[in-house]
Amino acid sequence: MKQSQFIEKYEQQWQAFEQWLDYQELSRSQKKSKKNPVEAPKEIDLPNVYRQICHHYSLASSRLYSPVLLQRLNRLVTRGHQSLYSSHTNFWHHIKHFFAAGFPALIRKEWRLVAWASALFYVPFFAMIIAIQIQPDLVYSVMDGDNVRQLESMYDPDSFLHKIGRERDSDSDLYMFGFYIKNNTGIGFRNFAGGLLFGIGTLFFLAFNGLMIGAAAGHLTQLGFLDTFWGFVLGHGAFELTAIVISGAAGLKLTMALIKPGRKSRVRALIDNGKIAVQIMYGAATMFIIAAFIEAFWSSTVMPVMIKYVVAFLLWSLVFAYFWLLGREKVNHAA
Repeated sequence: MKQSQFIEKYEQQWQAFEQWLDYQELSRSQKKSKKNPVEAPKEIDLPNVYRQICHHYSLASSRLYSPVLLQRLNRLVTRGHQSLYSSHTNFWHHIKHFFAAGFPALIRKEWRLVAWASALFYVPFFAMIIAIQIQPDLVYSVMDGDNVRQLESMYDPDSFLHKIGRERDSDSDLYMFGFYIKNNTGIGFRNFAGGLLFGIGTLFFLAFNGLMIGAAAGHLTQLGFLDTFWGFVLGHGAFELTAIVISGAAGLKLTMALIKPGRKSRVRALIDNGKIAVQIMYGAATMFIIAAFIEAFWSSTVMPVMIKYVVAFLLWSLVFAYFWLLGREKVNHAA
């Protein structure tokens, strides 16, 4: 192939690649100076196009094309490599920024959905705890006798240290860590996916989990197993219960696209709301993993219960402070 034919065949692709690189470099410089961003050119598949440019450069070199063309392609290859390296760096920067600012800011922005999800979970939760203190047999309205007896045996102070608070080896801790992740994320995913059923699934799973957890807590409280139960669950509960509510809010975000799409079509509204809901679920999934880690490696350890209560208080305070304080710089700048 002649050089002129080679250039004619790939010129448009080289120009598009060069325009995208110019845009990336200009965007980074304007972000540093806090200027308004420039309009983006047509999106390209940067890794794929970069590989093609490298191939073009290799072909041009082997065919002994002109030094001017080789210099141009070499410059594109060099700039493309720098852009890709920067993209990988930005990927981790975006993750760090999301959890340091974006996630708590997003939860505050969606506070109405979080409030609804909180009510759907915590009202049945606390109502069941209080009701069982008045009428203990109510626990059997949501749990069968075998489950109740198993619960009592698990948190009985006479056997608690042997069954839960024992000194476990590392393999057992890792196994329980994996088990808790599977269990927790399963709850969160059901809350989230239930939003696609016009919210019926999300409403059911939030209320159901509130009733079940509340029944267990109320029954054990009524029996007087306070330290064995609350000392065990309060620490990781700061992350686990909050993540249950947040995953429910993500499900309600999907529901809003179906029942209140506004001027958008339901499909378009579901796509737009789904992008936000998935970001919420990223954060919720991370909180479930943190909860599983605390439950496996901290909650089951043997130590004075007052230390566990103090740590639980600190963990709950940390969660509240995280969602209340972080990310406000971003909001103020946007305003």
